[in-house]
Amino acid sequence: MAMPPGEREPSFSEQVGAAIRGSKLGHLDPSARPTPGALLGAMGGVRGLVESLLPGILFLAIYATTREVWLAVVVPLVVSVGFVAWRVLQKGQPVLAFAGLVGVGISAAVALITGQGEDNFLWGFTVNTIVVLVLLVSMLLRRPLVGVIAGALTAKPHAWRTERAKRAVAWRATILWLAVIAARLAIQVPMYLAADAGAAGAVEALAATKLVMGVPLYLAALWVTWLMVRTVLEDDTPAQAEEPSER
Repeated sequence: MAMPPGEREPSFSEQVGAAIRGSKLGHLDPSARPTPGALLGAMGGVRGLVESLLPGILFLAIYATTREVWLAVVVPLVVSVGFVAWRVLQKGQPVLAFAGLVGVGISAAVALITGQGEDNFLWGFTVNTIVVLVLLVSMLLRRPLVGVIAGALTAKPHAWRTERAKRAVAWRATILWLAVIAARLAIQVPMYLAADAGAAGAVEALAATKLVMGVPLYLAALWVTWLMVRTVLEDDTPAQAEEPSER
């Protein structure tokens, strides 16, 4: 559809920022005292937590009891499809459920093709590796990703760069997420290799570790990040057009 005269097409970054601000995470009030309930709500509430955790729990329970790869990956996939359908029928926001469905679907496809239960985790390793690379590149470009996201939340993309202390917060929060995701890879990849080598109980141990280092760890990291970046989000300084010479 053609834009009205005098208006320009929003840039990709502006569209992403608008999407973030329209999400539940974007509706968190930076001036309010952060609470676990508020952060849980931003992640989709108890329902979103169940939708994130249940497929992994089902895989662990079914594989541990039956040793049937196809059953252990198909049942979580069917449950994920049900979550998306439920949200669509209720005219809710199926974003979290749909994102989970994509991950579960790709993981299931890989495991079914190879016939190996441990290959159900390859997609997760791929995503984590990509995120680590994105975080590293953002730091090399002197645009730490958490600072960029904080700017998108407030529609002030350069707000985090207006003061030395706020730049330091953006860097430290980005390093925190880099450490969290790198730790997942450092711990789980050797477990995957042990499972691939046929170690007894390795697949079950890997599945349990993924659950523990998944949503609970991410919620803890999000909690710490929110506490760190509140000053960035509360920034009232007009966005700066030029990047400061120092970090």
